[in-house]
Amino acid sequence: MTRRLLLIRSIVLVTAILGLNYVVWRWLFSVNWDAWWLAVPLVVAETYSLVDSLLFGLGMWRLKERGEPPLPEEGLTVDVLITTYNEPVDLVMATARAALDIRYPHETWILDDGNRPEMRAAAEAAGVGWITRSQDWVDMPRHAKAGNLNNALEQTEGEFLLILDADQVPEPQILDRTLGYFRDEKMGLVQTNQFFVNVPDNDPLGSQAPLFYGPIQAGKDGWNAAFFCGSNAVLRRDALMQIGVVRYADEMALKVWRNLYYGESVIKKARRQTPREETLVRDALGEVEQAVKDARERLGRGEAMFDVTYDFQRTVEEVRRRLVASDLEVMAADLEAIAALEEQSGEGDGSLVDPQSVLERMSHRDWSPLGAIDSVQALVDSVNVDRHGEAQAVMPMATISVTEDMATCMRMHGLGWKSAYHDENLAFGLAPEDLETMLTQRLRWAQGTMQVMMRENPLTQRRLTWGQRLMYFSTMWSYLSGFAAIVYLAAPVIYLVFGVLPVQALSSDFFIRLVPFLVVNQLLFLVVANGRKTWRGQQYSLALFPTWIRAFTSAFGNVVMGRSLDFAVTPKEKRSPTGPAWRLVRPQLIAMGALVVASVVGVARLAAGQAGGVGTVLNLLWVAFDLAIFSVIIKAARYRGFEPVDAPPAPAGPTEPTTSSTHTTSHTPDRASGQSHAEGAA
Repeated sequence: MTRRLLLIRSIVLVTAILGLNYVVWRWLFSVNWDAWWLAVPLVVAETYSLVDSLLFGLGMWRLKERGEPPLPEEGLTVDVLITTYNEPVDLVMATARAALDIRYPHETWILDDGNRPEMRAAAEAAGVGWITRSQDWVDMPRHAKAGNLNNALEQTEGEFLLILDADQVPEPQILDRTLGYFRDEKMGLVQTNQFFVNVPDNDPLGSQAPLFYGPIQAGKDGWNAAFFCGSNAVLRRDALMQIGVVRYADEMALKVWRNLYYGESVIKKARRQTPREETLVRDALGEVEQAVKDARERLGRGEAMFDVTYDFQRTVEEVRRRLVASDLEVMAADLEAIAALEEQSGEGDGSLVDPQSVLERMSHRDWSPLGAIDSVQALVDSVNVDRHGEAQAVMPMATISVTEDMATCMRMHGLGWKSAYHDENLAFGLAPEDLETMLTQRLRWAQGTMQVMMRENPLTQRRLTWGQRLMYFSTMWSYLSGFAAIVYLAAPVIYLVFGVLPVQALSSDFFIRLVPFLVVNQLLFLVVANGRKTWRGQQYSLALFPTWIRAFTSAFGNVVMGRSLDFAVTPKEKRSPTGPAWRLVRPQLIAMGALVVASVVGVARLAAGQAGGVGTVLNLLWVAFDLAIFSVIIKAARYRGFEPVDAPPAPAGPTEPTTSSTHTTSHTPDRASGQSHAEGAA
């Protein structure tokens, strides 16, 4: 263990002890129950922030700094896949030409989801492969970028895949610096940094995320949970295909098992309702019922699902064939009776057949005994292992959310594959250049993460280790910060205006427990950041609270309520705003206005002797901190885009790690949120 890691673990341990001591004391001894409507939400928000801090500390506990990567083996086959939908052709081709210059032997492909003739012509002229959706996708769910990649996986053959967004221009050495990790036969993914060349030093939109693309990813790497971030990553095809096959098998097995389970009760009911005199039908239904039991038992023993369903369907079809033959015999007898009836009517001979008895018998019997087993045919259809309603039976890239990366990687880890985070800038992309594009992008990331949490909560995934479960959950947990932010904004406003104190007293017990926790928590971030700038991330973790809340509510409506997702694709081109985009940050501006007004009222109440000095000063400091956080919104709304200066392009090789691209389906707000939440708890 290095000295740095030992220091980090010591601070994590102290932070956890101080944080637990503070929150437990808050719950047991300091909640002002007379103002429970404010006190309880505040202590709940503080508890949320403590959990956030503990999860962050857990990640840092195994901070893994890999250093120089292994050399790659020779002779590996690699496909470089550049995903695009409607990005400018020149932008895509700049990435494609750089991909052609990658030194390690490979094939380069443009995955054109827009099926544009001009894109195809440019690709073919440059000697780049061009792939668009096959006809199988017509009138089928498209699944956005995940569907684009799944379609390409069926049309390419490389052992490894380098996935790039349309704007992520790779360095020539990107494969030389990443393929070596795959000497480990269980390595499924190597993720590298994402760095943007169109971001000014003050980074007003928070595009560069040095804490995530650094300590956070390195910490997750220590738990074998480094994330796939949608671009600038190399994946092993075998790992992806196993995800698709296993997922298909699991879904089909669940479908077949469920349908057999419910089908057995349906067959029993049909048999009970069949008249006793219909012995043929009752015996047939009994045979089908036994076939269902046998199929369930065989599946329980682990026999191949295809063999079980095939044998079951053959058995049922044989029963159905015998019933058809019997049905035809009965129908023939009925026709003979009808013919005899007609003959009797024509000749006046009543000795042949009793007309009343024929009509009576025919009116009380179904024309076909097959009507008693319509449900049997439905059961046969339900255990078919074909995947209807999808263009492909096997979907390696996860399609359960609007972002494919996190769910795919989580499934990969669940199958025992490893991942690595390589801390080096090996591709350079373009970040959003206006506030509206940035907000659209962050909303998509958050929505996708929330969809994954609600559909495949990592805490319930038995194939993951507990460390992996918590690393995935920590990212999902961070997006719930919008609700805590509302409490942290409301508490100082309510105190300064109305004098309502959510704690019993601002005593020495309060400060002795809170201040050390905040100081040590701040120290943890300083040590793990190791010189990286994290302030912008802290600002946006709180300042984007409306986006985080909207992401949660829209994802909940989509997953739980079945509503259409409130979702928009990130714009691909720079906009030309005519003025500050105040309308996009109206909730934040209202919050800032409320904080300023509350401060004025608080000072007036203090001067009039209507408020305590300690409480007022403390809450004024709290307001000042919140206003400092929200000041980034003013800069973002006034931002007019990147203005390049005469300077050489960003150098290759190790540099300060950063964030994800305009078109990348990445995930989390900078996890400095734990710090801002804890400070807000003051």
